[in-house]
Amino acid sequence: MAWDGVKLCPPGLKAGADLSAVGNQYKFVKISAANTVILCAGVTDKPYGVLQNTPASGMAATVCVFGMTKVQGDANLAAGDSIGTSADGQAAAYTVADTTKHIVGQVQEDNSAAAGLATAFINCASSRVLA
Repeated sequence: MAWDGVKLCPPGLKAGADLSAVGNQYKFVKISAANTVILCAGVTDKPYGVLQNTPASGMAATVCVFGMTKVQGDANLAAGDSIGTSADGQAAAYTVADTTKHIVGQVQEDNSAAAGLATAFINCASSRVLA
């Protein structure tokens, strides 16, 4: 079962689109304008963090940029997988062969099915593209 831990969530962020659907919680978001986040929409997007709440457009967005958090899995994620964003903001496992994806975390506790929640350590402050 996925769980949360200590995390850093910078203040002052707001949703740049309607993120109020429950299915948006625990997906990767990116910066779209000053202090504004939207869902990641491409595998090469640079994630800013993982959305912790479900804000309507213009409302306060709580985003984990560093620490232990739940993440939605694009597919079954295994403990130890390196992760980045999928095309719809879910966490996806990547390898060194994926040279255009930003790796921003590692799975600690796997999910049991696609779109299920896993637990991961996230560090979006120092994302890297594998080369």
